[in-house]
Amino acid sequence: MGSKIDPILYGQITSRNTIDIKEKIKQAVIGIAGCGGLGSNAAIAIARIGVKKLVIADFDKVELSNLNRQQFFISDIGKNKTDALSSFIKKINPLVIVLKYNIKLTMMNIFDVYKDCPIVIEAFDKVSEKKMIIDAFGDIRFKDKYLISASGLAGYSSSNQIKTNKLSKNIFICGDNKNEGNEKNGLMAPRVIIAAGHQANMAVSLINKIY
Repeated sequence: MGSKIDPILYGQITSRNTIDIKEKIKQAVIGIAGCGGLGSNAAIAIARIGVKKLVIADFDKVELSNLNRQQFFISDIGKNKTDALSSFIKKINPLVIVLKYNIKLTMMNIFDVYKDCPIVIEAFDKVSEKKMIIDAFGDIRFKDKYLISASGLAGYSSSNQIKTNKLSKNIFICGDNKNEGNEKNGLMAPRVIIAAGHQANMAVSLINKIY
């Protein structure tokens, strides 16, 4: 935001933020790895609090089946998820800088994509992709960064089962760690949004410690 920030607009958007971390939020840069159910909901929650910058990455396009839990619209069908999400964020908070990567994240590019992000939210669907990013956070290049991952958010079991737990010194897991999405246990907006909210809230907690 820097010198281009509109102090009146920013002040109104962030007027309900906790006073003690207002300036920290204003400097925060957060990465979002995947722009689907978790990623789109977490990104929007974080954009609403007025962070400085979001770095979002996803290779996929918006499909009709995404609309049951992801922050997209009928008019977004066929668009790159990164483009659609960036547009939505700008409608909510035009002061947030959004850096988009319309790519599939791999061990070959993830370090460059999130090099400037002290905090990254993992929002993948596939277990193999979740493993990949957890492995990346075991690399020395990410030793000073934090990962907020998710596991177990499908179905309609009790909301109280979804929790945030510390997996290691720099990795946190949000979810119930058991209700994975499959043919008998669908992915639906309520629990997905709850887990994404846990991720966004954990990011705010880390912002308070990092900045």
